[in-house]
Amino acid sequence: MEFSAQQIADLIGGKVDGDPGIKVSSLSKIEDGQAGSLSFLANPQYTPYIYKTSASIVIVNDDFAPEENISSTLIRVPNAYQAFAKLLEVYNQLKHDKSGIESQAFVAESAQIGANCYIGAFTYIGENVVIGDNTKVYPGCYIGDNAKIGADGLLFSGVKIYPDCVVGNSVSLHSGVIVGGDGFGFAPNNESYDKVAQIGNVIIEDHVEVGANTTIDRATLGSTIIRKGVKLDNLIQIAHNVEIGENTVIASQSGVAGSTRIGKNCMIGGQVGIIGHLTIGNNVKIAAQSGIGNNLEDGEIVQGSPAFSVREYKKSYVYFRKLARMADDIDNLKKQMQSLQ
Repeated sequence: MEFSAQQIADLIGGKVDGDPGIKVSSLSKIEDGQAGSLSFLANPQYTPYIYKTSASIVIVNDDFAPEENISSTLIRVPNAYQAFAKLLEVYNQLKHDKSGIESQAFVAESAQIGANCYIGAFTYIGENVVIGDNTKVYPGCYIGDNAKIGADGLLFSGVKIYPDCVVGNSVSLHSGVIVGGDGFGFAPNNESYDKVAQIGNVIIEDHVEVGANTTIDRATLGSTIIRKGVKLDNLIQIAHNVEIGENTVIASQSGVAGSTRIGKNCMIGGQVGIIGHLTIGNNVKIAAQSGIGNNLEDGEIVQGSPAFSVREYKKSYVYFRKLARMADDIDNLKKQMQSLQ
């Protein structure tokens, strides 16, 4: 798909400096730009590349003043980075602009599929499923009975949504995501364990993105809830009856145990472990590889395992690194004291 400089300028509110009819069909970094590609210049450190690039079109800030001849057509905008980010989003939407139900997909007669949806081959859509307008379900997905998925969603290949789960509007679930698997519920019975039936569901609200191979367990009773705007990285485990507040972000390989509640606008680093039945306040920051075993108040910043105040952790770490030397010093002091006795 090709676009002219003028079409791009109209889309991002820019002004063409050069040939408005020149066309591009791909995006590139400015240092790797080839003929027929579109790039941008936002960081002054990359300015030398604009005089060497072969990119046909480069988006620049309004105040950019070239010091040498430039072969590329320029599009001038107030903020080149934001303009390019907008183009990336448009490009991404066009890339996923598929529609229709492929012949090798199974869709139950009772399912309701919205307008302009795409259902890829080898996907299974169960009884009474509802899928909103413009949602794209890529090949090899499973959507269980009575599940509901909102409009403008993206379910990449291999996503599994168990029965009765609810997914909101504009939600992206990457390959391997499992929504609604059983929570880890077992009751000790002498020398064995009896499984506790997990009869709740998962609710994912609007504008959530979930990374590849992340799992979100269904509740024992009630719902596991992922609130509006949450972003979950790859390889995360969210256990049964957890609730994650609006706009919280969690990095890869973290795990949240059952019935813990996490507040709004939290930032949780990679490989963090949070035990069950805790309450994490709003605006909390947890450093990578921390272990959380206690409730955290609003605005706390913690690090370590078990985690404590990041300020105290950094002070203590100075001593952690010197423990071997300090132990030697203590041994020497003991010897000196014994020689004096």
